[in-house]
Amino acid sequence: VTAALLVLLFAALLLSPAPGSIKLAVTGVGMIGGALAMAAGFRMRAMQASRAQHDAEADRRRRAWNLVAMAGGLAAVSNVLFIGSAAAGPPVNRDPSDFVLGVALLAGAAGVASFPLARRRATDLARMALDGVVLAGSALFVLSVLVFPDLLTRADVNVAFRFAVGIAVADVILGVVTALLFLRAAPPDRPPLGLAAVGFFCYAASDLAYAMGSGAQATYTFGTINDLGWVLGYALFALAACSPGSEATPHGERPVERTPVLGTIIMFCLFLGATVFSIIRWEEGDQWSPTATGIAVVVLLAVMGRQVLLIADNDRLRRDLERRVEERTRSLRQVSQQSQLLVTSVGDGIYGVDAAGMVTFVNPAALEVLGYQAAELIGREAHVTFHAKREDGTPYPIDLCYVTEAVTEHKVTSAEEDSYLRADGRPVPVEVTATPLIDDGRAIGAVVVFRDVTQRREVDRMKSEFVSIVSHELRTPVTAIRGALGLLAGGAVGELSPSAQRMVDIALVSSDRLGRLINDILDVERIESGMLSMELDIHACRPLIESAVSQVQVLAEEAGVRVSIGAAEGQVYADADRVVQTLLNLIGNAIKFSHSGGYVSVRSKAQGEFVQFAIRDDGRGIPEDELVEVFSRFHQVDSSDAREKGGFGLGLSISRSIVERLGGQIWARNNAGAGATFLFTLPAHRPDEAAASERGSVVTNSADASENLSEPVESRF
Repeated sequence: VTAALLVLLFAALLLSPAPGSIKLAVTGVGMIGGALAMAAGFRMRAMQASRAQHDAEADRRRRAWNLVAMAGGLAAVSNVLFIGSAAAGPPVNRDPSDFVLGVALLAGAAGVASFPLARRRATDLARMALDGVVLAGSALFVLSVLVFPDLLTRADVNVAFRFAVGIAVADVILGVVTALLFLRAAPPDRPPLGLAAVGFFCYAASDLAYAMGSGAQATYTFGTINDLGWVLGYALFALAACSPGSEATPHGERPVERTPVLGTIIMFCLFLGATVFSIIRWEEGDQWSPTATGIAVVVLLAVMGRQVLLIADNDRLRRDLERRVEERTRSLRQVSQQSQLLVTSVGDGIYGVDAAGMVTFVNPAALEVLGYQAAELIGREAHVTFHAKREDGTPYPIDLCYVTEAVTEHKVTSAEEDSYLRADGRPVPVEVTATPLIDDGRAIGAVVVFRDVTQRREVDRMKSEFVSIVSHELRTPVTAIRGALGLLAGGAVGELSPSAQRMVDIALVSSDRLGRLINDILDVERIESGMLSMELDIHACRPLIESAVSQVQVLAEEAGVRVSIGAAEGQVYADADRVVQTLLNLIGNAIKFSHSGGYVSVRSKAQGEFVQFAIRDDGRGIPEDELVEVFSRFHQVDSSDAREKGGFGLGLSISRSIVERLGGQIWARNNAGAGATFLFTLPAHRPDEAAASERGSVVTNSADASENLSEPVESRF
């Protein structure tokens, strides 16, 4: 606002009827003061750039501002000499101010050229310079034909005229280059560059007015409105120095270089307009001066040079683009071939689906397992094609399909057992992993990997049969050994010596342990084969918990652990003996891993259609990565547990099998302080026929969020 008011004040004084000496003083103050303000402003900006950041880009920016500040200082010196010469009388020959002004222009041009932008090619810089030549030359050509054609043909024209014309041309070229830099600069740097470009054009206007005045009258009268261009130019440069800008342009904000097509059209239209105008003047009888002819030739050569540079640059860019496209295509082809080779070479079946669940690709292993041809599967709905029906003959629900969950819920399904239908209608047991394909936050499909587990199930069946046979065959001799040892320990054959009694006691304990192992193995075999009998009925939870706690009291007293019963709410629809067996396994496990003086609490709580049991201890807890594995068969968290604590790692596995057979779920979590909590759910009442068919899909709905740190996995098929 201050600068605008000062410019308006200068314009008013120059238009006022004040004496010429006063107007000359006003011009001198405006030009010298504006140049000094420009120099001071850009010097201050260079110092700010130096403090902001220390790197190569900051050095270039600081150097550019210092060069522009130097140009302002030299311009102030030139203006002092120029105004002093004008006050003394009309200059006949070139005075020192012209030389100083020329050096100032060179410093300003160097500052503009070194301004840091995105990396610029040499051809781009040359094209920018030629654009300035074409623009300035075309304007000068029109002026030479229209405004001062006589001055260009006179031999006695003032030297000041020729110098002023040259300065005007230089100002236009710098203005065009600065305007082009404005278009290529980051948004924070555009205000100073835009103001500088307008300032150069203001200089050019006053220089041309000075040229016409000095050429036509052999002198130029200072103190007129024509001087306002110089004052306004310096004011704009001072504003450019004070305008906000980025002293270290972030790389992410640098604009991409725009297409040169628009610049080419503008240059050709400008040159064509100047040519048409000159032809019209020629037909009207006006003759071109040698200077105008020279300017036209220079502009024509600049246009031709610009186009040659543009064509060469485009050709180089085209070849570079073709090379890069060829390299990228070759790389993509190699990656595609490698991916295809991996997919086709893998032994597991793999197929992909789109967002609608339609098959998009399938590998040879999947085709071999399913008995299809690739063309028969592509475009078919995966769920309908692959899923076998459930045991009751009803279709498998699509909303429970892992493919649907992967696409709609972005859910990853791992190692889920399923049954696929072959092309001939024969079911194939498979183990499936489904992963969603995520693109920009949305699922565009899924990839399903499956493995034929027919052989593995056969091996498991044979192993189970072997274990069952061996266990049954071992039970009879172990029972006989246990009975004989009991008779010996009871003194049936007479009193034993202390050493013999100790050996018999050790054998008796070991036979009991072996008997429990055989019973556990038989339980596992019966559960897996589906032959474990279940007598389901409604039972109150408290008597079941009390029965289990009473049976482990002796074990708890020996370990020095206190077992307590908390709130025992609800009723369950289950087999009472199997519920007590599950509680015995979990409570015994908690006692085993509790320290002497510790405690174990047992409680139950009704939660909607289910009752949740919780067995909490203050022992050593369970590693986070073992919370799921502890329910695996023969699994021990620590290999030393079998030696120190006893057991075979079957109790938790049997408990999980019993709970799932009864329609519930079981999981474990660590307590906030110490120890762990084992939780399981059982149905709270007799399910109706519809609910019974869905018993395999149970979800706990705990009102206490802290009880569900680890969500149990849904059992589906």
